[in-house]
Amino acid sequence: MARPAPTAPQELSLWRFGPTDSATTIEVRLPHDAMIAEQRSPDADGGSDTAYFPGGSYRYTSEWIAPQERIAGAALRFEGVQGEASVAFNGVPVGTIRSGYTEFEIPVDEHVRWGDANEIEVLVDNTAQPSNRWYPGSGLYRQVFVAFRPDVRFANDGVRLRTRSLNTRAAAVEVEYRLEYSGPPRTALSDVDVSIALYDGDRLVAEGHGSGAHGNVQLSVREPRPWSADSPHLYRLVAEVRQDHAVVDERCQRVGLRTISVDAHQGLRVNGQTVLLRGGCIHHDNGLLGAAAHRAAEFRRIRLLKEAGFNAIRSAHNPISRHLLDACDEIGMYVLDELADYWIVSKTAHDFAWRFRDTWREDADRMVEKDRNRPSVIMYASGNEIPETATPEGVGLTREITEYLHELDPDRPVTVAINLFLNTLVSMDQSPYKKRPKEDTSLAGSTEANVMINQIGRMMDLVSRLPRADKASRDAFANVDIAGYNYGLGRYRRDVRAYPERVILGSETLPGDVARAWHLVEKYPAVIGDFIWAGWEYLGEVGVSVWVEGKKAGLSKPYPYIISGPGMFDLTGRPDITLRLAQAAWGNLGAPAIGVRPVNLSGVPMVRSAWRKTDAVESWSWRGCEGATAEIEVYSADDSVTLFLNGRRIGSRRAGRRHGYLARFTAPYEPGELTAVAYRNGVEVSRTTLRSARPALTLAVSAEAESIVADGADLLFAHLSLQDADGVVEMLADEQVSVTVSGPGELIGYGTAAPATEEEFTADTRTTFRGHALAIVRSTGEPGTITITARAESRGKSP
Repeated sequence: MARPAPTAPQELSLWRFGPTDSATTIEVRLPHDAMIAEQRSPDADGGSDTAYFPGGSYRYTSEWIAPQERIAGAALRFEGVQGEASVAFNGVPVGTIRSGYTEFEIPVDEHVRWGDANEIEVLVDNTAQPSNRWYPGSGLYRQVFVAFRPDVRFANDGVRLRTRSLNTRAAAVEVEYRLEYSGPPRTALSDVDVSIALYDGDRLVAEGHGSGAHGNVQLSVREPRPWSADSPHLYRLVAEVRQDHAVVDERCQRVGLRTISVDAHQGLRVNGQTVLLRGGCIHHDNGLLGAAAHRAAEFRRIRLLKEAGFNAIRSAHNPISRHLLDACDEIGMYVLDELADYWIVSKTAHDFAWRFRDTWREDADRMVEKDRNRPSVIMYASGNEIPETATPEGVGLTREITEYLHELDPDRPVTVAINLFLNTLVSMDQSPYKKRPKEDTSLAGSTEANVMINQIGRMMDLVSRLPRADKASRDAFANVDIAGYNYGLGRYRRDVRAYPERVILGSETLPGDVARAWHLVEKYPAVIGDFIWAGWEYLGEVGVSVWVEGKKAGLSKPYPYIISGPGMFDLTGRPDITLRLAQAAWGNLGAPAIGVRPVNLSGVPMVRSAWRKTDAVESWSWRGCEGATAEIEVYSADDSVTLFLNGRRIGSRRAGRRHGYLARFTAPYEPGELTAVAYRNGVEVSRTTLRSARPALTLAVSAEAESIVADGADLLFAHLSLQDADGVVEMLADEQVSVTVSGPGELIGYGTAAPATEEEFTADTRTTFRGHALAIVRSTGEPGTITITARAESRGKSP
């Protein structure tokens, strides 16, 4: 009789960690980012790209106790390793890992000591920086498992669900399966049976059977509940392989039933309904946690974006984590998953463009395997701002990658994100296009183009409208399903007419252009959505969007700048005033939003950035600034706004769509109440008030949740603020605050949204920024009460 089905993959969460040049190690729990604990320096090789964090070389070791009885096909599965890595199992080299965003599985079956302890060693070399144009992190920043592959088993990508048709009465679902076999020759795959079952909760709603090594099982689901971002209903798909009436392999996945179609006349349709993508671009890092892909942090990010009105994210510019995809599936968020930031032209000194031709197919395989059964993933992007798409060689590669992705997954459209300004520059290069050596960095890289864009501001609209910009992009666009326009808003109207079958996506748009872009999305069916740069703040590419004092500054800012600056949510997850413009344009800003430019900098010249519309914040608490001129911005979708300061009328201004949803005022600063009243057809419809903090401030701690799961992985996010008795936070009373944690929790991240700082996210003392800080506590795995105590020297402690 065949053995029972093998156990589920076993997560390897506990590791010993240390630099390779040191015998000192510490215990860490995955996910773990080694770079976030490194000492930043203005001389770090990665420079502004990596936020002045250095790379490093590290050793991870873990012990796995294997079951007493041998289980066939043991393998190590790595969901992501930042750095070039080599893996040894019980002292025997078993494989290597490359590319920080690609999953790898390494067979170790022949080296396992069953019923005994087994040592796993991973050496990670991430010294060569910058390897990305942003903060990459280092080490085992995603999960690691021991997986089991029995002699007869589903292939890694061996269960593929496709929703063939869907209406209110029934859904036709096809499940394609593919088996692999590595057992004794006498066993044949023709002897096995495959069962496919679909559950809604615990209720079986459809089932079917197949036989042989490969097959398609047809399921009919009555009265289906479709998946969409608005209604993210998930089913449970259970696929089993039986041999001699015993289950020998099983796959269980959460899936959604939904269809996708897209064309220039009806736009993007999900389940037959038109969807307009309100998107945000996001990087892979989790701010204060570095690159570590904590499940709770990924869920929090998607939840906050969804609550703010976003319905889509674009991974910038690499395949995203399984935890983030889980969050998108469960919470309801459309995903554009992106393959790469570079192809064969380098953008940084130590990226891997030199080997892209040899590796992109494998990377695409892994991305699609991860995404295939995810209802949230609605399209793929083959690349971001690829300069060679302006050349015949790049156009050919565009076609090649698109066709390959279609072959892997015929149900999802493919886009490529093209910076029209960048492609125009490439087309003006008179020298023949040549692939540069790996040591060189192309002068036509995205960052260099962005420097020019920042300097000429609105000139990018003019450049994107030039015939040369069209010529430099049209051939690549002709080889994808959806044309991705980075900062090409000025072309939409023309290209809708010039290319009546072209589907257009705003794959990257300046925050200040969100309203103009959204009106075009609503007007033209061919323009299916818009992705703002950026939905969430990120580390690295520092200072690109930060407004700084002075009259002259480069795009990237010097040490100790740490963030890029364009996020509509800051590094701690607090909304930025720039989000309110997007919400007004989307129609979900219920009341006027008041932004105030930093009053303590009134009259100071500022170097602005094209990637940040304003430096205003939602506060009227600027202690010590009495009499200074306050510049006030009120965002509203209503007809007009009247502003009152301490009951006195400051003035009235037009707002709404015709005026860019923005009304501007100035007034001498004085403490008290600032109120904006919105009117529609002359009738008040809503109002918002900001208040100044009273003199007596206290240190307050407020957790986002009352409890977390005692599983050793869940996170608690605790906000610290310097506020008065009414909860009003003071912008200009910052001081150092120390945090201690007692009970079954540990402090794993602590910091602020400050754009420049020399303080560490791994320390227990930080200086608040504009009155705020965030502490992140991880469960240690035991039940009990976690107590967070914060202490500010001048204000005592606050539990």
